[in-house]
Amino acid sequence: MPTNAPTAAILSDVTSSDSTLRRFLHGLPGVDAVGLEARAASLGTRSIKTTAKAYAIDLAISMVDLTTLEGADTPGKVRALGAKAVLPDPTDRTTPTTAAVCVYPDMVAVAKEAVAGSGVKVASVATAFPAGRAALEVKLADVRDAVAAGADEIDMVIDRGAFLAGKYLKVYDEIVAVKEACGTSARLKVIFETGELSTYDNIRRASWLGMLAGADFIKTSTGKVAVNATPANTLLMLEAVRDFRAQTGVQVGVKPAGGIRTSKDAIKFLVLVNETAGPDWLDNHWFRFGASSLLNDLLMQRQKLATGRYSGPDYVTVD
Repeated sequence: MPTNAPTAAILSDVTSSDSTLRRFLHGLPGVDAVGLEARAASLGTRSIKTTAKAYAIDLAISMVDLTTLEGADTPGKVRALGAKAVLPDPTDRTTPTTAAVCVYPDMVAVAKEAVAGSGVKVASVATAFPAGRAALEVKLADVRDAVAAGADEIDMVIDRGAFLAGKYLKVYDEIVAVKEACGTSARLKVIFETGELSTYDNIRRASWLGMLAGADFIKTSTGKVAVNATPANTLLMLEAVRDFRAQTGVQVGVKPAGGIRTSKDAIKFLVLVNETAGPDWLDNHWFRFGASSLLNDLLMQRQKLATGRYSGPDYVTVD
């Protein structure tokens, strides 16, 4: 933890005005970009084999938010996605279920029916996803509709324009309002779109801003821009949740999303979690992968470990 990390007493006052919030966020320790990237690369070289690899693959499957966020989504596609989340490998019922399915608000009811009784959560993107360019009342209506349809989790996007313009209190107030709209039935994931925040310092500031506003998870990206989750930006966010819990006692989850496609990638991220935030985050209540194609590779690798050979191309469904 940085030696000049904020204390709990300081945190209680930082959101009292725009100036105090700006002073706090810009007073956070600067990020050593070279050191951050070097540590992320170093942790990515860890060799995970045999039983540890099998455990990691099952853990990663259980952490997947199986996602479809396309304009061409149909009820049939969402029902198929829900069935896959509940029973990822119909030939092996020891395969864990995924953590959730993630859909647009108008597909929440369909997804909820598809996973009923399974324990798989339904997550819904809201707040004018992915750009977030809408009036607050429109965003809140989006959230309320999704929650009313049965969403267990809401993935909101921050107003990156406001954040980059230094209007931190506006972003904070929007997150607080969305959290209130979630009520007691839905957990809130706050998406920063790290690829648009430009600097690691901004990612650190956004992480603390989201947590101060009541985020249950902080999430890297929408998956709709060129740069999404990377080991370095996820490591930085893991450091933030670790330090936030140390200062406040409140644990916040992390969700990297976009660009994580292989079992090898997923395992690297799990190493980051274990070595940075610690084993308390190695659970799908606190760590998720936002992904669509990742699950297929995890299933292929799982079968390889079980049988000693790779399955054919028709072994897994094409999403």
